[in-house]
Amino acid sequence: MRVGTVYYKTIYKPNLYGDKIKLLVRWDSETIKQDHGKDYLSEVPKYDGFGFYPGHIDYKYENLGFINKYHSINNKPMEGTCNKITDFIRHIFGEQYELGLDYISLLYLQPTRRLPILCLVSKKRNTGKSTFLMFLKAIFENNMTINTNEDFRSNFNADWSDKLIVGVDEALLDRREDSERIKNLSTAKTYKTEAKNKDKFEEVFIGKFILCSNNEDNFIIIEPEETRYWIRKIEPFTSENENLLNELEKEIPQFLYFLTQRTLVPPKVITRMWFSSEQIATDALKRVKRKFLNRAEMELLEIFRDIMEAKEPAKLCFTNTNVKALLERAGIKLSRNDVRKILEEKFSLTQQSNSLTYKEFYYDGTGFIYERDVVGRYYSLKKEDFDKIYDELMNY
Repeated sequence: MRVGTVYYKTIYKPNLYGDKIKLLVRWDSETIKQDHGKDYLSEVPKYDGFGFYPGHIDYKYENLGFINKYHSINNKPMEGTCNKITDFIRHIFGEQYELGLDYISLLYLQPTRRLPILCLVSKKRNTGKSTFLMFLKAIFENNMTINTNEDFRSNFNADWSDKLIVGVDEALLDRREDSERIKNLSTAKTYKTEAKNKDKFEEVFIGKFILCSNNEDNFIIIEPEETRYWIRKIEPFTSENENLLNELEKEIPQFLYFLTQRTLVPPKVITRMWFSSEQIATDALKRVKRKFLNRAEMELLEIFRDIMEAKEPAKLCFTNTNVKALLERAGIKLSRNDVRKILEEKFSLTQQSNSLTYKEFYYDGTGFIYERDVVGRYYSLKKEDFDKIYDELMNY
């Protein structure tokens, strides 16, 4: 075919697993003449350019002279049973089975819908995490890619930026820039694609991320207020089945039919990620958030608790300088501006507008807590407010 002024040839490249990957590669016009004769070029279909029109049931290869870069899938819905697949999904999603079905239904029926970052974690073997990725790959074929950590971190993203699903097996994306990138992409509508020796260009981005990891607690940084992650800890199968993926693949047409017949269970309030944060909350998510809670916040709360228990004040009063000194005693060095951010942004406290006298609590060299009257623009924290902040952070 000719797209714009460039000729392309559709080729089918075999892979290690016996499958063929459909590729569209540039083909020189002189080579086409040598292979087929100069008159052959007049018979080649001609299109104005490439477009991006995701869809499965209503797939369009061409739209007003533009070739669809989104790929069709081979499996079509067929009435029948799919018990192997539903049992497998129940194993992966457990008590959130219906939500798991909704997640896959939305991938198939509404591919442009934003979905949470799904993370499957377990230290144990034979859990089905990687099989789940391969199962989705068997359904969505060229519209899904399975990457390594380095693939995701690379500046060259042309091989995955137009995919419906971006899976990362054995994920360990523990740099802050990794988490920021994946968070931003999970809700982005467009993304700049970059390939080697080519200029960047912006295009529609519909990618959903699925991370599988053997690290249950520290495979990615997730801050307490984050709502874009759905983390499930997967238990191992009771017995090993090396033929499981083949058995699942045989039921895909029946499973697709099943998805077209079931009714989605939408949340009471549909968010940008479809599922509400309450729906996808899990103990596994809380563990990861707790792991990456700001150490300074946690240490400061423990210091405050020690003072409250020792002195039983109706409220604590302190300035940035007081807090900075308390944290430095615990081995944590922060700037006064960082301290202010914790107090005002994390603990929602307000500083007095004028300097007033207050009781400052401090440790002496032996670790005893003392108090003294000082003057300053202080923050105050009542015991009931402290208990609320402490409980909220401890419950992550």
